[in-house]
Amino acid sequence: MKSRTAVPRAAAVAAALLGLLLPLFAFGTPAHAAPVGFRVENGRLLEASGNDFVMRGVNHAHTWYPDRISSLAHIKAKGANTVRVVLSSGDRWTRNDTADVANVVAQCKQNRLICVLEVHDTTGYGEQSGAATLSRAADYWIGVQSALTGQEDYVIVNIGNEPYGNTNYTAWTADTKAAIQKLRGAGFDHTIMVDAPNWGQDWAFTMRDNAASVFAADPDRNTVFSIHMYGVFDTAAEVSDYLNRFVTAKLPIVVGEFGHDHSDGNPDEDAILAVTQQLGLGYLGWSWSGNGGGVEYLDMVTNFDPNRLTSWGQRLFNGANGIAATSEEADVYSSGGGGDTTAPTAPGAPAASGVTSSSVTLAWAASTDAVGVTGYDVVRVAGGTETAVTTTTGTSATLTGLAPATSYTFAVYARDAAGNRSPRSGTVAVTTASGGTSAACAVGYRVTGEWPGGFQGEIVLRNTGGSAINGWTLRWTFPDSQRVSNLWGGTATQSGADVTVTSAPYTAAIPAAGSVTLGFTATKGAANPHPGAFTLNGSACTAG
Repeated sequence: MKSRTAVPRAAAVAAALLGLLLPLFAFGTPAHAAPVGFRVENGRLLEASGNDFVMRGVNHAHTWYPDRISSLAHIKAKGANTVRVVLSSGDRWTRNDTADVANVVAQCKQNRLICVLEVHDTTGYGEQSGAATLSRAADYWIGVQSALTGQEDYVIVNIGNEPYGNTNYTAWTADTKAAIQKLRGAGFDHTIMVDAPNWGQDWAFTMRDNAASVFAADPDRNTVFSIHMYGVFDTAAEVSDYLNRFVTAKLPIVVGEFGHDHSDGNPDEDAILAVTQQLGLGYLGWSWSGNGGGVEYLDMVTNFDPNRLTSWGQRLFNGANGIAATSEEADVYSSGGGGDTTAPTAPGAPAASGVTSSSVTLAWAASTDAVGVTGYDVVRVAGGTETAVTTTTGTSATLTGLAPATSYTFAVYARDAAGNRSPRSGTVAVTTASGGTSAACAVGYRVTGEWPGGFQGEIVLRNTGGSAINGWTLRWTFPDSQRVSNLWGGTATQSGADVTVTSAPYTAAIPAAGSVTLGFTATKGAANPHPGAFTLNGSACTAG
């Protein structure tokens, strides 16, 4: 995740394809026995059962937040089947020792997640001061090997994160081969994942054009390639071309990191989700929570609270081609995890409290289960149709982004560790208030970044009245075909040129003389004029 560098793309397409399309069947019989857990066949990642496994999950920054291990349960409750866990070899951050790695694996298994474990200290080697080599990362894995032996059904070893920056990155090929062979020589039978150079984004196509030879260098032929998609992958054509080249060459590829926005450009997350779904490829979004350094907008939940999904989290978990709609639990849990087929009991009917113009808090009596309830799914019921609203590991949830003066009906399901779903709870009917607290307000609007076809904007919403605002709805009309792609600080909907934003739980209260800041990305035409007027809870706001 580094500032985008001018990308030299003059290499002949034919040469690139030739490097990719080396016939893998001519490489001979692997020197090692068949993998005991995950394995690669014909470019696909398979489980021991022989079925495809398609990763649907997120990254979690464990090494910086070791006290947030409960996040794995929350990630599972949102529907993920995989979590990529950040670890440290001790070269740049505090080393995650063997006991800690064993606990992470145990927690993944307890929550029926596949664990992709990665060493983060290699990030940007050659350009980033203090970054470790892939050889050092391999030594770390050997040092904690006792925590991983026998876990080949559950763990994939991602040798090192983004192992080269934009300096000397051509050394990636030889160094990656050597690291793979060091691990195989030490007795690792796991599927190995390798990240691309160029801060993971492979803009020089070093990984793409050498993937076949790297795969062939693995005695087990059990290596998966990981591309990180940020600003380099800002068009659907770039996303599709890169991934399709691997599929055509029957080389296994996953999107190991991606976001909805980034300082080096605006990745096309819709294309990433659509193309991976079309091709049956895995993806792991960055990241659950705890981002800093100016990329806090990549948090999927606020302050590790699973009930406070950001716009990015909402998109990834609940949007088109997202995790909730496409994730399938690993066979090792469904078929080898004890055979639990008994669903939990139905939760109690939810009770509503704290109703505002845009939010409501629901609480319900817990479900019971012989093995253990792992989460609850809150749904909106409209006639015979159900719409997923949120998931939680607790017995309450605050729902935001509701329309004023609107009637809703909600219900809850429980899920257990085997993925069994309970009968639906009773329902509760809720009617939101007419429009929140009336307000005196001022709105500051500015464009903070712009590129062909899109831009990033900021809105500062100020309370100029003498009393607090509790719950708000902000509206404006774009003058020239602009359309919001993602927004943080609230929940946005758009109909034609008209945009409506309802407050998030953490922005709902604006004290007298206080303010909240919203950020968003949007598409645009040739011009990008500012909106002419804003209203807050139906009251016109002044500029400022």
